[in-house]
Amino acid sequence: MHIPWSILLLTVVLVLFSSHTAVTAQKQAIFAGGCFWCMEPPFEQMEGVIDVVAGYTGGKSEHPTYEQVSSGRSGHLEAVRVTYDPARVRYEQLLQVFWRQIDPTDSGGQFADRGSQYATAIFYLDEEQKQQAMESKERLDSSGIFDRPVVTAILPAGPFYPAEEYHQDYYRKNVLHYGLYKKGSGRAGFIESTWKDRAFPGQGDERAFARPSEAELRRRLTPLQYRVVREEGTEPPFDNAYWNNREAGIYVDVVSGEPLFSSLDKFDSGTGWPSFTRPLELGNIVEKEDRRLFSVRTEVRSRQADSHLGHVFDDGPPPTGLRYCINSAALRFIPVQDLEKEGYGRYRALFTGRRSNRAASE
Repeated sequence: MHIPWSILLLTVVLVLFSSHTAVTAQKQAIFAGGCFWCMEPPFEQMEGVIDVVAGYTGGKSEHPTYEQVSSGRSGHLEAVRVTYDPARVRYEQLLQVFWRQIDPTDSGGQFADRGSQYATAIFYLDEEQKQQAMESKERLDSSGIFDRPVVTAILPAGPFYPAEEYHQDYYRKNVLHYGLYKKGSGRAGFIESTWKDRAFPGQGDERAFARPSEAELRRRLTPLQYRVVREEGTEPPFDNAYWNNREAGIYVDVVSGEPLFSSLDKFDSGTGWPSFTRPLELGNIVEKEDRRLFSVRTEVRSRQADSHLGHVFDDGPPPTGLRYCINSAALRFIPVQDLEKEGYGRYRALFTGRRSNRAASE
């Protein structure tokens, strides 16, 4: 069959235009928060983040090495470069995640890492990022959360140099050492004590997702739901509401309604419980060390309701390598068509022209 050359030319143009649009739709953000090992995971877990690279920026020399930067003589800071889709995650949300990982009042480094190379900074790539960063810093500084002024610098972005390969995704390549380092450095404890049960200033009304009284919970929840969320129970595998749910939508806390997970990140782990590669809203998740059952695991709880949700493991699929293994009894599912009606309309755009991560392909 002969296809006119004009149609072929139009097809090529459309393909090239579509590819160009997809690439130009991406944006980047650069944050310095001390040791870059600890700054990669929070951003990689965010819906809409495409890539996170550990590297060096802020100095004058080109292509510095880790040895040069860590000596403090190169003028560079350890940082991460975040590539994201602005249609799925806003720069403001990236800022909130950044602030939650650092001590913004420390001008001499971060936690156990001392020196200018571990200072905190936001490197803006345009005037819009600069304005949002300044407003975000001002809200945090005036919130009263810290008893010292916020000193994180807001600077124009310069050249960013990716760090050596062994530094990339260090938390996945060296799970045990990373966990010990984050805890031993003091970062993990600081984050827990500073942000537990606290939303970012101006993020919204925390009371909207508050936990009702125990009497009200016992009245509202089934015995299984109460045992899971309040008594750290575990429901049976393969015999729960959502382990094989393939419908598109989001999962919220059964107690408070705070958004927790999305079907876009759900996959079949073969365990018989709902499994996700990352949270929908990282700020609504709290992780705690769990030493029950003669082992050390990472428990996952909701921030506002303090509901026990399940556990997170490091044996999940790309892009995060994580498996959030969650009890159905701790969740309420809201299908896409009901998001507006239920008050979660801002998440509708996530599902435009998209299908669930793994479930839709099975």
